[in-house]
Amino acid sequence: MRIAQVSPLFESVPPALYGGTERVVSYLTEELVKAGHEVTLFASGDSKTSSNLVSVCDRALRLGERPLDPVSFHLLMMEEVLRREHCFDVIHSHIDCIGFVLGRRATVPVVSTLHGRLDMSEHDFIFREYGNEPVVSISNAQRRPQPGANWLATVYHGLPGDLYCCDKKGGGYLVYVGRVSPEKKVDSAIAIALKSGIPLKIAAKVDSADAEYYRSEIRPLIRGPLIEFLGEVTDAEKNSLIGGALAFLHPVDWPEPFGLSMLEAMACGTPVIARRRGSIPEVVDHGKTGFVFEEDDEAVSYILNDCPSFSREDCRARFEERFLSERMAADYLSVYEGVVSKGAGANA
Repeated sequence: MRIAQVSPLFESVPPALYGGTERVVSYLTEELVKAGHEVTLFASGDSKTSSNLVSVCDRALRLGERPLDPVSFHLLMMEEVLRREHCFDVIHSHIDCIGFVLGRRATVPVVSTLHGRLDMSEHDFIFREYGNEPVVSISNAQRRPQPGANWLATVYHGLPGDLYCCDKKGGGYLVYVGRVSPEKKVDSAIAIALKSGIPLKIAAKVDSADAEYYRSEIRPLIRGPLIEFLGEVTDAEKNSLIGGALAFLHPVDWPEPFGLSMLEAMACGTPVIARRRGSIPEVVDHGKTGFVFEEDDEAVSYILNDCPSFSREDCRARFEERFLSERMAADYLSVYEGVVSKGAGANA
């Protein structure tokens, strides 16, 4: 099958540091190539892939020397996709709702995976206009605010099986990996660590939009011997950092669409301690790959009473059953075959 993968341009594919959507696009692209499909990846020019790379910008927009308007470059990329649409059997967009423009104009099927939250007021207007566009959710919970959308499937994210290895022993600290923002609740992770009396390593990205929040709300909490702020880390650093932890904290307070970092923890055999929000009860098998909590004190109890005897090998086994990138690619191929079988144009 001839497949176009259309990635956001904020990060390279895969990202050098933080980046969820672009990381998923990379894993999916490489699995499709491995399976023998002809894949063209539309992404930033500093991306690394075994597919055919097409780019409208030299490097990831977030890492540029000066700020660039992301809308402009994504519009240019969509024009490039449409210019080449005759080369593809299906176009897979990962640029969220802006990708619906591709679906309206392309003469070949276009499938959009939506990677973000869908409960903002503007989404009601978007889906009122583009309600027929074929969409894939990354969790069932993500669909709830827009039950009338043209949902084709839910496809959970997946990681390559050899990307991380299971640390059978773990260690004596807690870890948070992700982004600093109000909804990610790094302050809650710090509170949980202090209440449990266990050191916390924070490997987090701070976007310019959240810089003031970090300075005023989070940085003052990073004091004393228990709390350490590492900044962003690479994939190579994640295995030892996450695998060496007693537990992985994910205390978000927003409708989490999926949470890719939780899979990274499971792959390392490290139990995920995550707040019951959005997709989390779908992704975390309570007692098997981690523990789902509501209040911080409940998280502390799981850390102190359950994590020391947690079976890290069983956690890794459960990850392999549910969240390998090979399974993710197979699920998407089923979606592609379904829309291609309808003929020219996914809305035909």
